Amino acid sequence: MGNHRQSRKAKRSHSAISISLYIVIIFLFSIFIFIIYSRDILLDHQQTHFQTDKDQPKSEKMFNDVQIWGPPSGKGLHPCVKPTTKYKAAQVSDHYMTVKSNGGLNQMRTGIADMVAVARILNATLIIPQLDKRSFWKDTSTFSDIFDEIHFIESLKEDVRILKELPKELESAPRGRKHFSSWAAMSYYEEITQMWNEYQVIHVAKSDSRLANNGLPLDIQRLRCRALYQSLRFSPPIENLGKKLVKRLRSRAKRYVALHLRYEKDMLSFTGCTHGLDVSEAEELKVMRENTNHWKVKDINSTDQRINGLCPLTPKEVGVFLKALGYPPSTLIYIAAGEIYGGNTRLSDLASRFPNVIVKEMLVTEEEMKSFYDHASQTAALDYIISIESDVFLPSHSGNMAIAVEGHRRFLGHRKTITPDRKGLVEIFDNLEAGKLDEPMVSHFVRQLHKNRQGAPRKRGEAPSGIRGRARLRLEESFYQNPYPECICGSNREER
Repeated sequence: MGNHRQSRKAKRSHSAISISLYIVIIFLFSIFIFIIYSRDILLDHQQTHFQTDKDQPKSEKMFNDVQIWGPPSGKGLHPCVKPTTKYKAAQVSDHYMTVKSNGGLNQMRTGIADMVAVARILNATLIIPQLDKRSFWKDTSTFSDIFDEIHFIESLKEDVRILKELPKELESAPRGRKHFSSWAAMSYYEEITQMWNEYQVIHVAKSDSRLANNGLPLDIQRLRCRALYQSLRFSPPIENLGKKLVKRLRSRAKRYVALHLRYEKDMLSFTGCTHGLDVSEAEELKVMRENTNHWKVKDINSTDQRINGLCPLTPKEVGVFLKALGYPPSTLIYIAAGEIYGGNTRLSDLASRFPNVIVKEMLVTEEEMKSFYDHASQTAALDYIISIESDVFLPSHSGNMAIAVEGHRRFLGHRKTITPDRKGLVEIFDNLEAGKLDEPMVSHFVRQLHKNRQGAPRKRGEAPSGIRGRARLRLEESFYQNPYPECICGSNREER
């Protein structure tokens, strides 16, 4: 009987231990599940904090190499500059046209392309243009110093007869001096042909923007493209050195950004932009503007200029901009520009974010540059070649160089060209300075603002609505900035 009670007591004790052990196991398992679940919650929280969800815009997602370096889709478009079947070869003409080109390198280049087309319209023999030697740079270069003169003449012989000089018997002949109207249509030049009744030689005082951007016959538009992109080739010394410099840049990095940093003294003085400058610098620019007779606007409000997006980005702003777009600090940046106002001190604002900043003097030898000194148009031609061949082209301000390079890159297959929305950026930059935005927010807004400003195919822009008469012609997008659709086609069938 005693043994039986002991057995029952032992069974109860064993049962209690089992239950306790079972409870402990359940408790430990619960803790384990809690830890796993808590970790998942933490990870989910981190992911929602550091990654974008489906509701966030695509531009907020992390930009990989393809997104920041890859060109926009060309949509199968390609250059098309062949004449149509209605186009006839140039005829020998006893009418002659002499030209005085004006402006810097790219203003002269696009002007010369216009003069080729005008000579065709007027059925005139074109004499090799005289280049501007009185511009801000006072470059004494001749046509053959900058351009391959023989190639220019030969490649256009089916379009326009071109001679190096006037025939001797016409050197002293009276000339009809004409300042052609800006952005003129075909009807204007049809009236000009009446001058041949009185003169055998017409002298053109200015060459830039003498043809309309739109509304011209297809063959005239394509001739402008052939002249600019194929015939107006740089001289062999410039071409050869330009290719060497591109190769040297590629030896430093696989890819590079060509930055047309329009922060030269003349640009800042002309635009009246003084943001980030000290009082003495602002005064120096004002004096320069007042003393430059052909700059008509003397009184300029710098703040208004900047708010309206009319000022070039400063080196510091370019650094913030590139970083916001996702370019890493190791990015190689080539400065395609003249002397930066403020020199290395001002460039340091960019170099602090992107240490690999290169200027042409870091790529060339003294011997190589010897023949280029005091020839700003020739050194600008080197910048042009390097900009055309770059992986990314970024102009800090609109202008003749920016327009010409963008258009050429579009013609060559819509190479990546980022055009800053300067007016939109001013507000972002100012809010960053004021502490109202942090860097991730700046990156989001900058990418959103520029997702459609990467050089993708689009038709040439028209003048803003509501503007009538000749005023609209000045505000149309330049033909040379975007030669689509006349010189860029979607299929071979379109080139006819």
